[in-house]
Amino acid sequence: MTQQEYKTCFTRWAALTEQRLEALCDAYLPATSQIGQAARYSLLGGGKRVRAVLTLAACARAGAPAEQALDYACALEMLHCYSLIHDDLPCMDNDDFRRGRPSCHKQFGDATALLAADALVTAAFEVIARAELPAQSRAEAAAVLAKAGGARGMLYGQELDKRYETTPASQEQLLELHAHKTGALIVAAARLGCLAAGAAPALTEALSEYAAQVGLVFQIVDDILDVTSTTEELGKPVGSDAENDKTTFVTLYGLQGAQALAQQHNRQALLALGNTAGEEDFLSLLAEELLHRKK
Repeated sequence: MTQQEYKTCFTRWAALTEQRLEALCDAYLPATSQIGQAARYSLLGGGKRVRAVLTLAACARAGAPAEQALDYACALEMLHCYSLIHDDLPCMDNDDFRRGRPSCHKQFGDATALLAADALVTAAFEVIARAELPAQSRAEAAAVLAKAGGARGMLYGQELDKRYETTPASQEQLLELHAHKTGALIVAAARLGCLAAGAAPALTEALSEYAAQVGLVFQIVDDILDVTSTTEELGKPVGSDAENDKTTFVTLYGLQGAQALAQQHNRQALLALGNTAGEEDFLSLLAEELLHRKK
């Protein structure tokens, strides 16, 4: 696959996700309520759609049409968006901007933002329940999403994130934090795509390991961009980690060390795919893009 073919494929899958999310909003998040308006504001307000695209890519890698996983991909985006709304609240990271626009709570108020996030996470499970896939697949998908987003996954990562605002984190603690806060939903993306396709267990585990490594790359690059980028480029405040005195991969390893660590985890992601240097498919090119992203 060439770089142009990769970009075309990514753009097509992201566009499919956007179209389906709009339809699902009409079904589950009516614009007649302020909660629905706030949820739609955040969900449809842009974003890279990396998790959704990874879900579709995993489904395609397992030999099924990527579109087969579309509702699972959208449910994951809904749950991810709920976490971002909560993350921006004053009691969490207190960020005023998200994706180049005022955060949900700045636009609609704290209470409405809180309820809009709750509406998104509950809608996510309704989307999975009503997906046109076998009942066993839907049941397992709901379990995957619940575990990844719950107290053994993303929420535990957020708990650790708050803890290490006041207490320095070690290397192992930082890896544990981000394996949960960022990595859990990225691993869920791979697993959901495999479930939609009915993938073999060996492939599911290989793609899950790939996603775990990619998740760490994503977070390390996030920490680097918080130091090297601008608010205009990222669409959200930069320098907030330093302001909150957070331990990051940059504070632990320095800028060059963090870049080297990201490259190391990128290599491990490619090894999980069974790729050798020079082999290029969608997932290997996705890993490379996440390693070198600028926003």
